[in-house]
Amino acid sequence: MNQIKKAFNPRGRRDRAEPPPPPPPPGLAARAAAAAALADILANGHTLDERFAADLAAGRQQAFDPRDRALIRSIVTTSLRRLGTIRAALAQFLEGGMPKKAGSLEHCLIVGAAQLLFLDVPDHAAVDLAVRAVRADPKAAPFAALANAVLRNVARARDELRDPADAFIDTPPWLAARWKKNWGHDNAQAIALMNRCEPTLDVTVRSDAAGWAEKLGGVVLPTGSVRLVTRDPIPELAGYADGQWWVQDAAATFPARLLAVRSGERVVDLCAAPGGKAAQMAAAGAVVVALDRSAERLKRLAANFERLRLPVDISVGDALTFEAPPFDAVLLDAPCTATGTIRRHPDVAWVKRVSDITSLGAIQTRMLDRACAMLKPGGRLVYSTCSIEPEEGEAQIAALLRRNPDMARVPVTADEIGGLTDCVSEIGDVRILPCNMPHEDPRLAGLDGFFASRLMRKMR
Repeated sequence: MNQIKKAFNPRGRRDRAEPPPPPPPPGLAARAAAAAALADILANGHTLDERFAADLAAGRQQAFDPRDRALIRSIVTTSLRRLGTIRAALAQFLEGGMPKKAGSLEHCLIVGAAQLLFLDVPDHAAVDLAVRAVRADPKAAPFAALANAVLRNVARARDELRDPADAFIDTPPWLAARWKKNWGHDNAQAIALMNRCEPTLDVTVRSDAAGWAEKLGGVVLPTGSVRLVTRDPIPELAGYADGQWWVQDAAATFPARLLAVRSGERVVDLCAAPGGKAAQMAAAGAVVVALDRSAERLKRLAANFERLRLPVDISVGDALTFEAPPFDAVLLDAPCTATGTIRRHPDVAWVKRVSDITSLGAIQTRMLDRACAMLKPGGRLVYSTCSIEPEEGEAQIAALLRRNPDMARVPVTADEIGGLTDCVSEIGDVRILPCNMPHEDPRLAGLDGFFASRLMRKMR
């Protein structure tokens, strides 16, 4: 009997089981996931897409419904797009600077401030959930009261904090310095300011751009693309499921357009995924080989082509070792630093380094040489990058023409790219800066930064 634990306490009352802890409040897990993703991107140099792909592969996002997944991406994207502004705002209320060895404190504060300054989230929810996320981290928990005070101050001073006078505050200094040197102070400032804006949404239509612009509530750009202002999910828009259009920035349509493939021509797109340029060429009647090193990315391309009901020959492989009979035309949209897409992919600004320009430049050089070797005599090559660094554009073509006398430039004219005269150089290459094609409405302004050059292999 002594070995049997009594069911009653000394006062004769039955012991009660501890009540289960209350469930976390809605939205807390999403904010914690956003802070963790932000920390990984900034500390480890992973891109936003890489981080989210890893989360999905590991099952870390399966617990979230589509709305929460969209919220996580929106918070992280906004935090990165306005990172300099947010850090400066927080610094105003951290007299001693950001505490050291404070776990996730800084990233929880950034996530909270991003919602307070730039997202349509009620102040009380943004502050409360950020503080709860801080308390959930043992290393950050001692600073919960500090987090609460700082974020409340940010909310009170929102109007003064969200639009700082320094145009370059959200641009890493090394990039700002390069842009000033290469494009001049005024252009550099315009690029930096454009990169702060919500990105545009452009679609390439198979026909009747004006009709689709009316149906989708958009406008037809001089380039022929349709620019939308909707925030509705893309798959729910009219014409998407029927394959009448695909998402593609207006500037990204230029390389395939300049190649001007004809029906029946054999053409290879050497870095094809996600497939917008290959779709343009297939829609024109070309026999398209879509090559890419990433089998995962080619799955997305295959799905797009199935939706568009376009034929394509998909190959997984490396452009440097790919073997095939000579082609009539080659499109090389080469791997690059992607600094022309920072408005759309703000993580690029914070994960790229100046050394990447050199390392990627070496790859571009090798790929250009290989692309030239794939051409029939008289065949055409378009080389492009979504970088605004001259080493990845103008300098690559100049070096190619010096070392390969079989290749000649075929100058581009402004009427081939919608009359954008400012975007064609004196020697006939295309150079687009993100601030080109301005508009009074920021959602209708700008383009991805791009370089493109058209070349031909001389007849022997």
